[in-house]
Amino acid sequence: MAFLKGFEKSQEQTGSEQVKDKPPGKKPGPGLSDYLAGEEKDFVRDLTPYLPQELVGGSVPYVAGTEEEAIWNAASQACGTEKVHYIYVIDGARVWYLACPSSSFASNPDSWCPLAAALPGGSEFWDKETVYLYEQEGQASALRWDPETGRMQVFLGAARTILPRVQSMDANFVTIDPKVADVVPWQSKSLKTEKLSRAVVRLLILSGLATNLIVAIVLVFNIISIGSINRNLHDVKAKTDQAALDLVRNAANVMQSDTIKHMVRVQELVDELSLINGYLVRYEVKGKKIDWEAIVPQAFADKVVSENSRSEVIGREEGDRARIKGHK
Repeated sequence: MAFLKGFEKSQEQTGSEQVKDKPPGKKPGPGLSDYLAGEEKDFVRDLTPYLPQELVGGSVPYVAGTEEEAIWNAASQACGTEKVHYIYVIDGARVWYLACPSSSFASNPDSWCPLAAALPGGSEFWDKETVYLYEQEGQASALRWDPETGRMQVFLGAARTILPRVQSMDANFVTIDPKVADVVPWQSKSLKTEKLSRAVVRLLILSGLATNLIVAIVLVFNIISIGSINRNLHDVKAKTDQAALDLVRNAANVMQSDTIKHMVRVQELVDELSLINGYLVRYEVKGKKIDWEAIVPQAFADKVVSENSRSEVIGREEGDRARIKGHK
């Protein structure tokens, strides 16, 4: 017992020296799934050291990509339930793990096991020939590797029974101080699955809101475009109506022109000339001035000129005919 007390005292001194020399251990931070689920603000960084009474440990062969499934399967069989918390590290061709039933945390949520820092690659790990100790509230635990088989062994129990058992082992001892050890949080497949489900639901909601926002923006843009098109259609309709009105006016002006009057006059001249065996050769309208020429027999030329003071003989034609010219 004197040796045991001296051992405990030396361990306390070593622990106090580690606290002074070593900085506080690293704390975990939120992962990608926490950010996707929008729970990064609820992530607990300050985990409480806790030693589960149903802690188990072991190792399985390392197969890349299947290590977590293999650990969960081994831990479920060891603990007798699928609802387990586990911690694992990959070292060479083996995956080393600690696990315990999830029900062990009923009174100690948001906690971690300091023995996890002694797994290979951890902040408190030295070598596999060292025995790692942790004591809490009269309970003690020891983590060691069997030198003959290489298997990892976990000892749990009251401090008064575990420490003498450790004393009998021919090995170096390291007491784990949770204040300087890196915090290693527990993992749970069911909790991780639920968190990923919440992340997927949140992403679906956000993507749905984003899609609805885009649709709303497109709809508003279409409404504005339709309103602009309607205004353009009103302008086009007004211009079309004005063009149609101008066309009707122009048509009315055409109908009101002297075309019909000249056609009637031409017909009268043709009829008059045909009675004297003559014919019309030119009828020209220049503004309000009318000029016409006709070929008539010489005998009737003087008669036509005498009847129309504005007519005159302008030449002789073959066959005893004369060309007369009239104007108005």
